[in-house]
Amino acid sequence: MQSAGLRGFAARAVRGVQRQQQRRMGAGPPGGYFAEGVQGEGHVNGRLFNETPPPPGQSRKWEDWEAPWYATMAAVGAMLVFGLSAKPETSGSE
Repeated sequence: MQSAGLRGFAARAVRGVQRQQQRRMGAGPPGGYFAEGVQGEGHVNGRLFNETPPPPGQSRKWEDWEAPWYATMAAVGAMLVFGLSAKPETSGSE
């Protein structure tokens, strides 16, 4: 007798979770994620990271972290290219 009540409770709990998941799966911006929409307050359209473009004729000034980041990524890429191309043959077949 108790198992039937427990089974009914478990079934209702699972159904409730499934309904919530179905609602959440369809949630998102109206029209879908890639649909055109209106940006919220504080956003400026067409500017990446809300960064104002430099005046005409001037180039963008790099942030302090950008030069070390690009240098590190280039060094890692070079190490991967040269390291993987020089690795020893370990397949065992000659």
